[in-house]
Amino acid sequence: MSIVSDFKAFIMRGNVVDLAVAVVIGGAFGKIVSSLVADIIMPPIGLLIGGIDFSNLKWIIRNSPDPKQVVSINYGTFINNIITFLIIALAIFIVIKLMERVVPKKDATPPAPPADVVLLTEIRDLLKQRSA
Repeated sequence: MSIVSDFKAFIMRGNVVDLAVAVVIGGAFGKIVSSLVADIIMPPIGLLIGGIDFSNLKWIIRNSPDPKQVVSINYGTFINNIITFLIIALAIFIVIKLMERVVPKKDATPPAPPADVVLLTEIRDLLKQRSA
């Protein structure tokens, strides 16, 4: 087989295609959740705690008249990212739980071996008994 046909076989396997679709959908979902947190959830929370906008919270290490020279630790952005992560994790958890209810579980018992394998196993066991 050539490299091209090996690569084509690899790409066309179901799990690779499923993974690619999941990455694309996950990227789009992440943008939606980021907007949900920044534009819908955080403004009321900021209002409840005194009008604080989390994205503007920072600890200035070095101040300067030139905004490009200011050095700060932007912990408000970090708080927004933590909330975004928790919302994404909760949404994924809910989706997985719903899928578990909708999609029937696969039977955990392995399929029965073929008849010839059963016969060979019986022959092997009988031969072991005779030699013992």
